Order: sequence, then C-alpha cells, then structure tokens
Amino acid sequence: MKLILIEDELPALRRLSKMLLELMPEAEILGSADTIDDAVALFQQHKDAQLALMDIELADGQSFEIFNRIAVTIPIIFTTAYDEFALKAFKVNSIDYLLKPIDPDELKQALEKFKKLQTPSNSVNLQELLVSFNQKTEANFKQRFLVKMGQKYLSINISEVAYFNANEKVVYLVTKDQKKYIIDYTLDELEGMVEPKAFFRLNRQYLSKIDAIESISSYFNGKLKIQLNPNVVDEILVSRERASEFKQWLNQ
Repeated sequence: MKLILIEDELPALRRLSKMLLELMPEAEILGSADTIDDAVALFQQHKDAQLALMDIELADGQSFEIFNRIAVTIPIIFTTAYDEFALKAFKVNSIDYLLKPIDPDELKQALEKFKKLQTPSNSVNLQELLVSFNQKTEANFKQRFLVKMGQKYLSINISEVAYFNANEKVVYLVTKDQKKYIIDYTLDELEGMVEPKAFFRLNRQYLSKIDAIESISSYFNGKLKIQLNPNVVDEILVSRERASEFKQWLNQ
C-alpha cells in the first residue's frame, strides 16, 4: 500500500510513520507534508498514492483547504484533536478519524476498514464527509461566554463580540458596543474555541472578529497596521510572517 502523510508536528509524524510500518511492513510511505501548499504538491507528485493520513489543523490553516485546490480521489483517514463524541457523527464507509494521540489499535482498525471498503465510491463519500464535517465543526465552536459584572453574571453571545484583548496577563472580551469584560481564558485557548473563519489572531494581544476590522494599511518591513472598531489606543500590527495568511483569511 502506498501512503502519503500530512502532519505538521515532527514528533507526531515520526510516531505515526513508525506505527504504520509496524502494522504494515509492506507499506510504502511516498512522502509527507506539513503545510497546505506542500500537501497539494505532494498529491500532484504522487498520483499513485492509495491512501492519505491527514492532520486537520496544519501550520497554515485547516487541511480542508487542500480539497479546494485540487481534486483528491483517494480515501483519507483524518487525525484530529476533536472529541470522540463529535467524531461519531462523521463516520462514513471509506473514511475514518483517529483521535490524537493516535492509539495503535485504532490505527489498525482504520487500516483494516480501508482495506475492506476500497470501492469507486470513495471520492463521493469524501466530499460528503467534508461538507458534513465543516457544518458540524462550525456548530461546535463556542457560542456564548459567561462573564461576571459585579455580583451578577451575564451571558455574551458570540455575535456581540468584536475582539479579545490580552493586557498584562488579563484577557478582556470587548463587545461591539464597547463594553469590556474580564474572561478566564488565554488568547491561545480562545483561538481554539472560536470559528476560524470569523476570528483571526492578529498578534500576541489581539484576537479579532472579521467585522471588527475597520481598516488595513501597509506598514514597515511588510507588516500590516490594523484599525479596529471599537477603536483602541494600541498600535496593532500583523507581522510580516503572518501578513499573507491574514490576507488569505480576509479573502476566503
């Protein structure tokens, strides 16, 4: 069996490769990729691949973007950090999910399932899975935040949020009507809780919703300067390294 691996964490890639070769000594790993661009090139280079194991969250975005760029006709076994309950809704005949860290027995079962279900309908099932997964994961993102105001608690709907701001180890939720609340999450945690199509991590201090971005202008050394609404006194810059990803996010 000829395989390709899409994984952006080197230790996870090495562990997965080792498990695959232990379970299937006859397997041939044609190559691996850690970004969307590299994955596209890998699929184009190895048209004889029979199966791909693919991490969902890559360094430069979700791996589903790969399917928007090229036609992928081989089955995919996704690896993901999503909880096991959510995954059950997306099981289809030719595709499986492995919850990270990957369990060798579950990997073995997924490979056996693949061998039994090799049919021409695999590509159709894959497209159905992608649509279903995207719909479900959108519903799984956080929709409300419980905040404290004096002795009272308020529930803030995600639609009211303009951006999140970290300042001196305190993180604030700022609403569209300029109200500000302390929340008990870090920006790193929040980044994994909110819909990535709607929110972008501008820098170490700001995680902004797309409709809170008032204006964008060029800055020194390839950086971008962002004006938010509600306005802030901070100078908000997107680094040169993330500028391209930010533009792609705005253009999706």
